[in-house]
Order: sequence, then structure tokens, then C-alpha cells
Amino acid sequence: MTEAVKFSDDTVLDLARYFRFQWEPVQEAHVLLYPEGMVKLSGSAGEIMKRVNGSATVKSIIEDLGKTFPGIDLRNDVMGFLEVAHGNGWIRVKQG
Repeated sequence: MTEAVKFSDDTVLDLARYFRFQWEPVQEAHVLLYPEGMVKLSGSAGEIMKRVNGSATVKSIIEDLGKTFPGIDLRNDVMGFLEVAHGNGWIRVKQG
């Protein structure tokens, strides 16, 4: 597990090595697969992880979620989840 960090609006995030994000019909949820197992994600976590693609900035992830779920201030919840996901080693800051 890595230490959680604070992200700026311009931070680009990607899945960490050895993780794969996908919809799992049997679980009826999005999951993160890795060699030792699987993490079943909540609906909101799945929506955030759909947007972690190695090219989207934190700001663009939040803006896209705002279009999908209008009228809700999601920034704090999204930032909190991204910090936890990074701390758990699921995502990484994309370098250069």
C-alpha cells in the first residue's frame, strides 16, 4: 500500500500496474482485477474509475461526472475516493 497524496486539477491518473478495471456480470458491479484477487467497487466508485484512463485530468474527471450527475457537487467525494484508491495502490499518477 502506498501513501495517499493530494491531487491538483491537472493531475493525470492511470490504473496501477497489474490492475484491470472491468464490468463483472456475475458481481453486477465494476471490479478491479489483480493477480491475487478482485476488488468489487460500489456504483459511485465504478463511475469514477471508468474515467481514470491515463489521459483525463482530475478536473476533467470531476467535470464529466458533473455532466452525468448534474446538480450535485461531487468534487470532495471524488477527491476523497481518488486519494483512497491511490493509497490502496489501485491508481497511480501518470508520469510525463
